[in-house]
Amino acid sequence: MVEKALFAIFMDGIFIKNFLLIQFLGLCSFVGVTKDVKSAAGMSGAVVFVMAMASTVSYLLYTYILVPTNMQFLDLISFIVVIAALVQLVEFVVRKNIPSLYRSLGIYLPLITTNCAVLGAVLLNENAGYNFAQSVVFGTSAGLGYTIVMLMMSAIRERSTFVNVPSSIRGLPQAFFIALMLSMAFVNYFWVIPI
Repeated sequence: MVEKALFAIFMDGIFIKNFLLIQFLGLCSFVGVTKDVKSAAGMSGAVVFVMAMASTVSYLLYTYILVPTNMQFLDLISFIVVIAALVQLVEFVVRKNIPSLYRSLGIYLPLITTNCAVLGAVLLNENAGYNFAQSVVFGTSAGLGYTIVMLMMSAIRERSTFVNVPSSIRGLPQAFFIALMLSMAFVNYFWVIPI
């Protein structure tokens, strides 16, 4: 089996396998937090940290504890516990150091625990058979791809408040329409790049 280059994995995580626009994972926070750029940036920073740390800790847990003890069947439960612990750590740090961001994120910060994008990154690392460096690179790049899309979406939604949008599609339908257009742009542009 030929190992993938780290740069290819990095580009894969950001563009080719983008969690929000290609794989449609983590849409709850995508639609809920992108009403303003500040909240989207804060949420994205938390998701990048949790994805990178979850990829790191889950690889070590799976490789050095679950596989040697022949308990790979506990991988899903173990990964969920790791993610929940990391989210609690992030929530504690944000609440202590940036209370305004903590208030603006509201319920979406604890929802990172159940954010399927974070669990998806960890499971994709395991299924692809990535080594430690590849797992960390993919987890980090998946978080960066999440960030890019969150910031693009929030900027578009903020600017669209100045546009005369019919009241029938204002709000959630408009957000899904913007997401559709972004998704089409990512699929049509980034799937033609050979990596």
